[in-house]
Amino acid sequence: MNAVFAVIPVLLIRYGLAGLLNKTTLTRAALFAPLFGKEKIAYGIYQITTILMLVYMFFLKISTDSTWFIPGVFIYSLGILMYAISVINYAKPQGNGMNIKGLYGISRNPMYVAYFISFTGCSMLANSWILFGLLIIFQVSAHWIILSEERWCIQQFGDEYIEYMKRVRRYI
Repeated sequence: MNAVFAVIPVLLIRYGLAGLLNKTTLTRAALFAPLFGKEKIAYGIYQITTILMLVYMFFLKISTDSTWFIPGVFIYSLGILMYAISVINYAKPQGNGMNIKGLYGISRNPMYVAYFISFTGCSMLANSWILFGLLIIFQVSAHWIILSEERWCIQQFGDEYIEYMKRVRRYI
């Protein structure tokens, strides 16, 4: 089976489920915090690696006879489940717009974590170190974007977000 089929649940969750749960969810998810300096470079790398990962997956096959297949299915499924739960949580913010419940009570960035986990599973399913390498580059660039998002959240939500940062880790 072509590995690009593993992306379909991610797209269905991101665009289908998110849109069904709350009309403003897709709009909110598409917003990026203001970027400065190296963050702009990171954003470019983030976009390029996203495209490269998706395009590269068209050329990969899921290898069911690999020793990585069963662990890959488990890790991929865990990531997809986490992604769906985090999108559900994201679609139901507090009145002020903050998300702090559900997986957001464990990680300030559960969608990024879930995305990383699911694509780690894809790398295992396709037996591809290149895909995993692209994912690492993506995640490093995403870290810079997350830092800009945190700066924006502090500006928007003030002390409430600072207290949230003290209680909840950035990733896991």
